[in-house]
Amino acid sequence: MMLDFEKTRFIVTGGAGFVGNLVVKKLKSKGAKEIFVPRSKDYNLVEKDSVERMYRDFPADVVIHLAAKVGGIGANRAKPGEFFYENLMMGIQLMEQARLNKVKKFVAIGTICAYPKFTPVPFREDDLWNGYPEETNAPYGLAKKMFLVQSQAYRQQYGFNSIFLLPVNLYGPGDNFDLETSHVIPAMIRKFSEAKKSNAGSAVLWGDGSPTREFLYVEDCAEGITLATERYEKPDPVNIGSSMEISMNDLAWKIKEKIGFKGEIVWDRSKPNGQPRRCLDTSRAQNEFGFKAHTTFDEGLDRTIRWFNENF
Repeated sequence: MMLDFEKTRFIVTGGAGFVGNLVVKKLKSKGAKEIFVPRSKDYNLVEKDSVERMYRDFPADVVIHLAAKVGGIGANRAKPGEFFYENLMMGIQLMEQARLNKVKKFVAIGTICAYPKFTPVPFREDDLWNGYPEETNAPYGLAKKMFLVQSQAYRQQYGFNSIFLLPVNLYGPGDNFDLETSHVIPAMIRKFSEAKKSNAGSAVLWGDGSPTREFLYVEDCAEGITLATERYEKPDPVNIGSSMEISMNDLAWKIKEKIGFKGEIVWDRSKPNGQPRRCLDTSRAQNEFGFKAHTTFDEGLDRTIRWFNENF
């Protein structure tokens, strides 16, 4: 399937969100003219009737499913049932109705949280089923991983063209900086910025600083999703990442120095660390559809901090 962007009708769920608005821009830059972004006030994608109505209102050729209920470790621990149910039902309803409405391609977005807790580093797609996810976000990770099961089952039985992508931890301008629900980079930026403003002697961070993470600049992720939408046609899941790895302690020091906070870093060891290590093998994405991250981590952090300072 070769996409003619000018003649293709796209639905991008979550298209007004952190990643989605950049995916929409990428599609437009390739010539796409008909892009529908369903808003939650108009379409509750957890509900079957609402999903059916969306496809009636906008018959699509390609669906990119980015909408999700997301949050950091704290949010996942507080509402595991909501994270499981809402993410699972959105994916199941959207893909089933896409099949019934003869959508030509469905792009399902998974999560790095779907990998087993002790996956060997670098994470390879073939390791996805070799254990249970890290407990604090397992309900979310498993709900998203069911998209892969559904995608492969539908391809096998119905010949339905669905692909499954696994983005790593994202960051960038426009991220969620709410300390109750944010991920680690925006949380650290906000904590150090507020500690600096109040002349605090210390800033408290979760865990012990030992876990490692890989981060991908949000605009690079949007590019990867767009390339896969255009070029990838296989049932195998694909990692979307940068192949870099940094410890939480090193990350904290890097952000602390960029913000100019002079106080101490205090690790609250009563809080969970999450998965011990995260770093992806991204060779499949490069080999299959030519994706490679190009924004350096320092460059991405500088842009994110600048955006935060201009908006908070």
